[in-house]
Amino acid sequence: MHHQHAILVAEDEPFIALDLVLAIEDAGGTAVGPASRVREALDLLVGNPVAGAILDVNLIDGEITPVVEYLVAAGIPFILQTGIGLPPALATQFPDLPVRIKPNASARLVAELEALMAGPNPPDASASVNPANSGP
Repeated sequence: MHHQHAILVAEDEPFIALDLVLAIEDAGGTAVGPASRVREALDLLVGNPVAGAILDVNLIDGEITPVVEYLVAAGIPFILQTGIGLPPALATQFPDLPVRIKPNASARLVAELEALMAGPNPPDASASVNPANSGP
């Protein structure tokens, strides 16, 4: 991962969250989080410009939809992971989301995110979108 990219981790399973943080750091990035709640993830986005994110679909306080909406609006690439699939409303609203079914190798998720971040329109980590206007 180039230039110490900041990557948001939203995951409510502690061992998975720690593994993701370590994989991000091993790749040369900086983990933001982990957040185990949607509100916490949105709060982290307010003060921490991120270049990408790895998100669990279902957190302690609900579905990750408000965070997805924020990231899509800001043009920030992300990968979703889930043990049960996407909620129908989220799948309908965003049919082309990158979704991986758990279990996943954290290093592989980080490598996939790196590829997304290096795509034709790399994210501007200083993009200004206000997540305070999203979600619960």
